[in-house]
Amino acid sequence: MENGIQSCGMKDQQDQQKLQDKEIEASLSRIKNKILVMSGKGGVGKSSVAAYLSVALAKRGNRVGLMDVDLHGPSIPRLLGLKGSIEPGSKGGKAGPVKYLPNMQVISIEPLLGENKDTATIWRGPLKIGVIRQFISDIEWSDLDFMIIDSPPGTGDEPLTVAQTIPGAKALIVTTPQEISLADVRKSINFCRQVNMEILGLVENMSGLTCPHCGKMIELFKTKGGMLTAKAEGLRFLGSLPLEPEIVRQGDTGGVTLLDNNELAFTREFNRMVDEIVKLSLTGKPVLS
Repeated sequence: MENGIQSCGMKDQQDQQKLQDKEIEASLSRIKNKILVMSGKGGVGKSSVAAYLSVALAKRGNRVGLMDVDLHGPSIPRLLGLKGSIEPGSKGGKAGPVKYLPNMQVISIEPLLGENKDTATIWRGPLKIGVIRQFISDIEWSDLDFMIIDSPPGTGDEPLTVAQTIPGAKALIVTTPQEISLADVRKSINFCRQVNMEILGLVENMSGLTCPHCGKMIELFKTKGGMLTAKAEGLRFLGSLPLEPEIVRQGDTGGVTLLDNNELAFTREFNRMVDEIVKLSLTGKPVLS
């Protein structure tokens, strides 16, 4: 009797899994390009790159979805100054993502935590995997040109779930120039290769600081480490983003107007990188290795 109940329960779980798999497949079929922004270690500006990339793509007229799967330390809502909330959808009772721009939608765990944004998410792997799958299956995404996925640092449950759940996703790996970051980046590169995820390219962030007094470049974290790593690994190097104090100021206030200020070296280099990503998405050009 007990074995029969257990078998029935397992069958129900399998049926639910198959149904969710179909929902995920249906959602992903409406998304042209999926980009996982990842890093080997924290503190390299990965979430800023993901947020700015999403906004820059939307400003170019693309339909963009930004999915924040950093469930323990979501930065996207605060970087964007996101004020909206999850809304009931119109199809099958699905919830709607938060609308940030007319052609940009965002989902993160923070809008689901209620009033206290400082609530800690103390979750183990299976629960995190389930939430990420629900972000795809239970959210009413529009037809999208780009889905940008902001992952926590490292090669744990979150990037692995994305790799297994979102076939065709490509990795954009963010690093800083110094060896302590590059050592972890090489682990991220090997992770992508082991799970058969194409690597779109490497981005070197915090690549020098222009002195506001003399105008000379200060190599706080060294430079060219990302470029040399990309060359050694046979990967595309997408650009070097300099340190920019305005990023810190706007990151704390939820602003993104720096993307319109072409007087900033960061903005010029970032927009050049975005243009390259758009071109690669249109041509479908493979990675170098």
